[in-house]
Amino acid sequence: MLPIISALKHHKTTVVLVALEIALTCAIVTNALFLIRDRLAFMHMTTGVADNELVWVDTRSLDLGQEDGKDSRVGIVAADLAALRGLPGVESVAMANALPLGSSYSSTAVYRRSGDKSSAFDNVVEYLGSPGMVRTLGIALSEGRDFQPREYADYRMFGHDQSPPTALIVTRSFAQQMWPGEDPLGKPVYLDEHGDHVAHVVGVAGHLLNPAINKYQGIDRGMILPVRQVTDNSMYVLRVRPDARANVARAIPGALQRVDPARTIEAHVYTDTIAKYFQGDRAMVWLLLVVIACLLALTALGVVGLSSFWVQQRTRTIGIRRAIGATRHDILRYFLAENFLIVSLGVVVGSVGAVGLNLWLMNHYELHRMPLPWLPVGALVLWLLGQLAVLGPALRAAAVPPVVATRSL
Repeated sequence: MLPIISALKHHKTTVVLVALEIALTCAIVTNALFLIRDRLAFMHMTTGVADNELVWVDTRSLDLGQEDGKDSRVGIVAADLAALRGLPGVESVAMANALPLGSSYSSTAVYRRSGDKSSAFDNVVEYLGSPGMVRTLGIALSEGRDFQPREYADYRMFGHDQSPPTALIVTRSFAQQMWPGEDPLGKPVYLDEHGDHVAHVVGVAGHLLNPAINKYQGIDRGMILPVRQVTDNSMYVLRVRPDARANVARAIPGALQRVDPARTIEAHVYTDTIAKYFQGDRAMVWLLLVVIACLLALTALGVVGLSSFWVQQRTRTIGIRRAIGATRHDILRYFLAENFLIVSLGVVVGSVGAVGLNLWLMNHYELHRMPLPWLPVGALVLWLLGQLAVLGPALRAAAVPPVVATRSL
């Protein structure tokens, strides 16, 4: 090892430049791999609903001067629900204001104590659902029960003339934050702007993702409110046989147009909605993979170029070593060990840089702290790359015959 170190001291600038290239690659690749793992885990989270059995419908009325009173709206909704239930393959239908990963949502503040602003709990996602919504979406309750018919109320999120329902279902995450270590069933939650109206928890959903995941609402901090009819951001949600989703989605516009032609109708398969939500994440993963591939390729080319240059410069020295008894294996091992030292120097510096880069990303973006066990991942990638890159030049060096030592004598 000492002869290798002594030889490297004669090429300090070259060694430092290659080590810095490896360090930069190590820092970026380690964080990029961590980001990819983080995004893939994010993209594979379960929604808490029956993904493969849902179709949802967005309808928008056209302003053609037609009567649009409350009674008319109620009648159209009832006729819509009946028409949708009659489609082949449909098992149940309900109305909702939002779906997990559907992007559109509303959130509100709730209170632990009536009128006490200091007890406010902000940014709780509101799911409003008509009768049958829990069963239609396939939401699994870990505690408590579904809503009873008498608990459904005439309520609008943005209306001030109607009182909220007196019962609600909360997610497990919301319950743990509101009442740590306590049984949430029967607990009061005070709603409305000033916490004037009380609703009691009748059920707990084990898991239900939010319509949008961000640092404000979190992942699954929400509650479900029972309403007779959803009027704000309303949609129809159908639970269908998985093999009938495409057929049902195609049949929906015609069925609803027969009820009321003065509107636009868009039917969506829910798994397509999930795929659309993660479209940006998939693009980021592919971009990071391209960046990693380019960095590794450039680093490998740098190692190959340096090793090839050194083999050319040391041809006579290699021949002399062969002439005095060094085997091909000795020459090969020498170049592999030399390159391993350079890569190790770059990996050590790069690991420190990887931690610093991760801290910078945490401060400027919504990124988790990278666990320290991830540092050996980047180091292993660079070590393997370095040894593979130097293998070709090292084999050429090992193939130098002893006779080369006498050619310049």
